[in-house]
Amino acid sequence: MSKKTIVSATAVAGAVVMTLTGAALVAATGTASAKEKCYGVSLAGQNDCAAGPGTTCAGTSTVDYQGNAWTLVADGTCTTMELPGGRMGSLEPLDRDLPT
Repeated sequence: MSKKTIVSATAVAGAVVMTLTGAALVAATGTASAKEKCYGVSLAGQNDCAAGPGTTCAGTSTVDYQGNAWTLVADGTCTTMELPGGRMGSLEPLDRDLPT
């Protein structure tokens, strides 16, 4: 085998081992953080993606707590998030705090 072939094979093997080790650690410790889309909780320009009509993707919301803008949050925390003005997060788009 050539030196180049050995180096390439070693690199591939290393990548596979690292991937499997990471997956095993997540499975063993349960530290994989599941995420869910939470609407109405992001500040203007800090949404993750698709903030409704007139926006395209991440960072395009124009109003704080825009109801149709979402952010990924830890699974199970969205609907319990308390926001200013008595607002709460939602798993579905909201018709509140939309840009005018």
